[in-house]
Amino acid sequence: MQNAFVVLSAFVFDFLVGDPSWLPHPVRFLGRVIWFFERLIRRLAGGPAALWVGGVFLSIVVPVGTYMAADAGLDLLYRWHREAGFLAEVYLVAMSIAVKGLSAAAEAVRRPLVAGNLAAAREQVAAIVGRDTTQLDAGGVVRAAVESVAENSVDAVVAPLFYAFAGGAPLALAYRAVNTLDSMVGYRDQQYRHLGWASARLDDLLNFIPARLTGLLITLAAFPGRGDWRRVWRVMRRDGRKHPSPNSGIPEAAMAGFLGVQLGGLIQYKGVLSSRPLLGEPLVPLRPEHIACAVRMLNGVAMLAVGTGIGLRLLISYLTAR
Repeated sequence: MQNAFVVLSAFVFDFLVGDPSWLPHPVRFLGRVIWFFERLIRRLAGGPAALWVGGVFLSIVVPVGTYMAADAGLDLLYRWHREAGFLAEVYLVAMSIAVKGLSAAAEAVRRPLVAGNLAAAREQVAAIVGRDTTQLDAGGVVRAAVESVAENSVDAVVAPLFYAFAGGAPLALAYRAVNTLDSMVGYRDQQYRHLGWASARLDDLLNFIPARLTGLLITLAAFPGRGDWRRVWRVMRRDGRKHPSPNSGIPEAAMAGFLGVQLGGLIQYKGVLSSRPLLGEPLVPLRPEHIACAVRMLNGVAMLAVGTGIGLRLLISYLTAR
């Protein structure tokens, strides 16, 4: 039961405080560790094969090291003072999720759009997506923001909560280590296709179950309001597998079904135009209010995930106590 109380407390902490820049953040530290190892591997590697081996090494050492360091540190704190260990674990789990931060980032895109300031909206959306944003029209900015909220509902919310319920702060942080590796080196371009291959595949593996849970949670969250849960389910099942990522298409298709919009299509990345499969049906044109709707869905999914996790923990405790 303590695990459930830790996660609930961490969720409340994130909801109230988020992750302000003045607080030390383990993910920022992980980024510096990954940057150090990347430089070291590139200096030692003599060719593509060596880079591939170095990438496998990187994908193992960083998450395993993160898990071991967090586990050992928390064990020492719990031995020294139980309350200190509890507070430290709550803080670490809170830093592994980002409901408030993701909501704020999306809202920062919506506000200038509503005010008619497209240039500012492009600048804000560039902070949360990797595509080129300088030529996006208002609909393109909305699409990018909604897709980011949908995709990050897995990476920054459901997946870390899933692993926190399964193994506490150490496992949640190990997941975030893999996720950070993927965001830093998990690209298919010439620079990273050898070094980042293992990290990208491991991230795909660890997100496989959480992505599908997220799609299910979006469907469930569409029940109480005006959302058509049947359309969410149908679009997710039909379009979720079209995406080049084995996981991102699930929450994006579910979100498209919930909003009644079409996501995907043409995007430009580093000056190269590419076409993504279309997800959903264009029942209504993309508008700034769809960003707000996506954020409300994000928060609903987060609360459902926490409630479901606590319920399962209670059930397991009851069954094991019999």
